Amino acid sequence: MARIVLTHPRPDRNDKYGDAAVAGLNALGDLKVHDGDDPLTVDQLIRLAADADIIVLDRMVPGEARLFKALPKLVAIHRAAMDIRNIDVAAASAEGVLVTRAGPGFIPAVTELILGQMIDLGRGMSRDVMEYRSGSVPRQQPGIQLAGRTAGIAGFGNLGRRMAEVLAFLGMRVLVSDPIANVPAPFEKVELDRLAAESDFLLCLVIHSPKTEKLMNADVFRKMKPTAFFLNHSRGGLVDEEDLKRALDESWIAGAALDVGRSPPDDTPPLVLGRHPKVLATPHQGGMVPESVASQANDTVEQAAAVLAGKMPKYAVNPEAATRLARLRR
Repeated sequence: MARIVLTHPRPDRNDKYGDAAVAGLNALGDLKVHDGDDPLTVDQLIRLAADADIIVLDRMVPGEARLFKALPKLVAIHRAAMDIRNIDVAAASAEGVLVTRAGPGFIPAVTELILGQMIDLGRGMSRDVMEYRSGSVPRQQPGIQLAGRTAGIAGFGNLGRRMAEVLAFLGMRVLVSDPIANVPAPFEKVELDRLAAESDFLLCLVIHSPKTEKLMNADVFRKMKPTAFFLNHSRGGLVDEEDLKRALDESWIAGAALDVGRSPPDDTPPLVLGRHPKVLATPHQGGMVPESVASQANDTVEQAAAVLAGKMPKYAVNPEAATRLARLRR
């Protein structure tokens, strides 16, 4: 019987994986779950997965080289997310272990969060709500209509494309900065400097990598209009947070909305920015809705089923290196 290990701690299992997906894995074989409240260490995972064919890994456990060396029976390691930064793919490939990621099931949820925060930035709804709750009636103030304004999208991946479609539908002019993506009409592809200079709302949706570390810094913020807003819903490492705070303090820009930052344990915005009067901050919860969680968790169940049938699953990261998969094809 196949052996499967699910590493999510108890507090995360419901919110970040779900009972239906757990049941799906259980139906595929002998499922071992992590029953602790804290993330596993690598040594603990090696002991738990000593005879495992498949590991479904949460983001807090490093999938490092010694894990794959210590588990010669392991065929595949799955992440219920697109973010696989905690897995050393090269090390897994060297040992013949298949790595998979989930599909972009978070797109609708994050799109809605970004749109809501854009409207809030432009209309000051959170400000008015807080004033009402403090016991006073806020004065009426003019707001900013999205239609007719310019949205600048840095990064034209799955989320960037969807945001471009939605914002164009709402009547916004959409500029896109992405050095490698093909950008179709009616969107206009521009360099980052021009994107910063012309945007009323600059959306940072770039993939984080060593090349894009602190891509959004003082140089970018100084080029933005003092009436413009900055939004980051990708990864905190893309932003120089000290530069962003200065840009807000010195009114280089009008405000910001952040769902991510550099704060542990899960890339949340830091308190120093979250409490800033010009910032709308949420604790990295853009995809935290049942539909998004279920979509990405179900991807891992489908991938595990395919692997156990000796087939290459969808969203495989290193299919050419997955030599251990051949064991299940016999």
